[in-house]
Amino acid sequence: MTVIDTFKQLSGSIYLDGSFRKSAASDGVDAIDPATEEVNGEVAMAKIEEVDEAVANGQRAQKEWNSINMLKRSEELHEVARRFRELSPKLAEALTREMGKPYKESADEVEWTATAFDYYAEAARHENGRVVGPVADGQMHIVTKHPLGVVGIILPFNFPYVLFGWEAGAALAAGNAVILKPSDLTSFSSLMMMECFDHLPKGLVQCVTGAVEVGKHLVGHDGIDGVAFTGSIGAGQAVSETCGTTFKRCLIEASGNDPFMVMPSANLDMAVQGAVFGAYLNCGQVCAAAERFYVHDQVHDAFVDEAVKLTKKLRIGNGLDKIDMGPMAALRERDRYEAMLARAVDEGAKVALGGGRPDGFNRGFFCETTILTECTPDMEIMNNESFGPVMPICRVGSFDEALEHANNSKYGLGSFLYTADLHETMRGIEELEAGMTWINCSALLDNDAGPFGGRKMSGTGRQLGAEGLDQFRHSKLSMIDHEDKPADFWWFPYKDAEAFPG
Repeated sequence: MTVIDTFKQLSGSIYLDGSFRKSAASDGVDAIDPATEEVNGEVAMAKIEEVDEAVANGQRAQKEWNSINMLKRSEELHEVARRFRELSPKLAEALTREMGKPYKESADEVEWTATAFDYYAEAARHENGRVVGPVADGQMHIVTKHPLGVVGIILPFNFPYVLFGWEAGAALAAGNAVILKPSDLTSFSSLMMMECFDHLPKGLVQCVTGAVEVGKHLVGHDGIDGVAFTGSIGAGQAVSETCGTTFKRCLIEASGNDPFMVMPSANLDMAVQGAVFGAYLNCGQVCAAAERFYVHDQVHDAFVDEAVKLTKKLRIGNGLDKIDMGPMAALRERDRYEAMLARAVDEGAKVALGGGRPDGFNRGFFCETTILTECTPDMEIMNNESFGPVMPICRVGSFDEALEHANNSKYGLGSFLYTADLHETMRGIEELEAGMTWINCSALLDNDAGPFGGRKMSGTGRQLGAEGLDQFRHSKLSMIDHEDKPADFWWFPYKDAEAFPG
């Protein structure tokens, strides 16, 4: 069966209790191939009752899953990783057909997803609590880790596999069940990856497609014990507010506007390559993309010249062809991005390259790779997430000026610094207000063992690493008096000698 055939077969479907079935919903939305504008199929807008059913299934399956010993659970998660690798050609093609990224990037994403499951398969076994020193003789005090229960995961379109791997991998390793609400733009890809979990207890991993109402009901459901959300600031605030009413654990990753600083001592060739990759990967649709560039005056002109030369070499086209950058994921995304680009020009930015749509494409949501110069720190494009293929460059006169502009942002996800100066390197690590800093390297070279997440309005909580595992676990302190003796130093009756002396 071809991927297109699979899309047609999955039209109108959801994944509940270990099997695909047609949703009872009477409405749906067309899934559009962003490179061809052809209809891949129809995405179901699941009914609220189907979300309720998924939660009930998850509660039952979670108890079964959490009763399995950690070695067996680890083996099952390694099998998930193996299946992702086995299905990589099909999953990668599906993702490219749904949201447009080059096939190479889709295949890379499948592999990153597999490594996340492999990592958490082992990490959960290695750290499941600790013994702490008691404060009374003859006692043992222990900290144990316990799953939240059922976790709702709400994801965007740009990285539907790997973000699920980061979050579901940790949640499952910790003993939880998970329910995914994917983007309407990548629902078929998300449904197709459910095949990687069909060896697990039925209902442990489920997928309900839909729009805002489905997500709202999932987040607010009494049977959902934790939420992981990736998306816009506004939606993240709504999720956080809902979770806050019941103190429900939530992980929020709400966008970024990452600064990219280039200092005079930097290896200019490497800085340019890192900048081009950071700006145009996945057509710029990356939360941790390089979004605003602060380039020192001493190297500014040379940087711009080399960036233009390298960017001109990038091949644009259908992600299933031999290309470097595909289309934007949807018409609505291109419209939003082009409007921001137009406002930047109106504010005084100069177009050094691109700025429009590439020639020769009568269909598809394609944009040119764009470089803007003479940008100023107050421009909208330097202060809000563009989420598109643009490199806006601001000239600065010193490291301190670049650092000030970099930190003058409501966002705090990632940050980039290119320098050979050790003092600047250490200051960047200490002073850049971001959850991550890349020194002389570019984003998405993520380490499963290290935390991914942001500060400020970029969200709260962490994915990956031990921090990502604890995001989906409760910590419990237990005190055991194995000698079972009276605590005369503490219990009633109090000693007269300890009374107020008068």
